[in-house]
Amino acid sequence: MNNSHIRLGINVDHVATVRNARGGTHPDPVRAAVAAIAAGADGITVHLREDRRHIVDTDLIRLKAAISAPINLEMAATPEMLAIALHLKPNAVCLVPEKRSEVTTEGGLDVASQLGTLKPFVATLCDAGIRVSLFVDADFSQLHAAHDAGATIVELHTGAYADAEDAHQRALELSRLREAARLTPSLGLECHAGHGLTFENVGPIAAIANIVELNIGHFLMGEAMFIGIQNSIVTMRTIMDSARMSGIRSERNG
Repeated sequence: MNNSHIRLGINVDHVATVRNARGGTHPDPVRAAVAAIAAGADGITVHLREDRRHIVDTDLIRLKAAISAPINLEMAATPEMLAIALHLKPNAVCLVPEKRSEVTTEGGLDVASQLGTLKPFVATLCDAGIRVSLFVDADFSQLHAAHDAGATIVELHTGAYADAEDAHQRALELSRLREAARLTPSLGLECHAGHGLTFENVGPIAAIANIVELNIGHFLMGEAMFIGIQNSIVTMRTIMDSARMSGIRSERNG
């Protein structure tokens, strides 16, 4: 496996959040997605929620027409979302837990307890040629369950790492993420990661060799208000690439 390059997926949900706060069409998340790809993003992630609090159905249609880069559709495992995914055929679907009361996704999907429901859901998406990812915590039982469900990708939830109260807790969470990522190849799973990543904390995550993609949204769209989308993404890309190369050198010297 060539682990020297780590992909960057950009989530443009919160451009739509700003638009929806006032109504109308501005700012346009599809325009943000086009700008993100031009700035060096490898793909675009959007989360179509049941309550349509940010991205809406027409955004997905316009997004697919506007870019040729991979689209990763985050969604809950519901019949409504399954029908939308099968109709639009994004490159990938990432199944996430979803509660109306949450501000953002609060944790990983409990795949182990929902295996009977998720397995046929995943199979239907795979049969349609859609790559399926499961958003999970860095827990071995959930990784094994993701494999049993038929997923080909897991996205490790980095929220506990990002929100750690002190250096000791952050180190513990980073260790859990490293061990989880190390397990994924033996299960035939491609490993992604995301949630709460910033310029300050992304380096140690990007340095983990088995992680091939990071999905980042809220922070970068927020930074774009101050320094622009291109500068925001180029800065993140530079930090990630530097951390990955440092991680590779450390492994070779270790």
